[in-house]
Amino acid sequence: MSPDKTTDEPTPIDELGYEQARDELVAVVKTLEQGGLDLDASLALWERGEALARRCEDHLEGARRRIETALGEVPDDEDGDLEDDSDDDED
Repeated sequence: MSPDKTTDEPTPIDELGYEQARDELVAVVKTLEQGGLDLDASLALWERGEALARRCEDHLEGARRRIETALGEVPDDEDGDLEDDSDDDED
């Protein structure tokens, strides 16, 4: 079997970039709004849409953290590993 994808299987969600996930999510919403699918197909599409939405949220959260880190604005309660604990050893 050749390594080229010749099937219509959707790309695994964890391999999608933000724009790809967003665009596919928009298509899923449009398809669901149009109706006409049987229950099983609708549920499968809904589940993929939920996973796509989570993927988009993960990408946006990662981008937000990168920006905050670059600006030095990471809240102390976000990640304890980023705090400077060097003053604790001076007792």
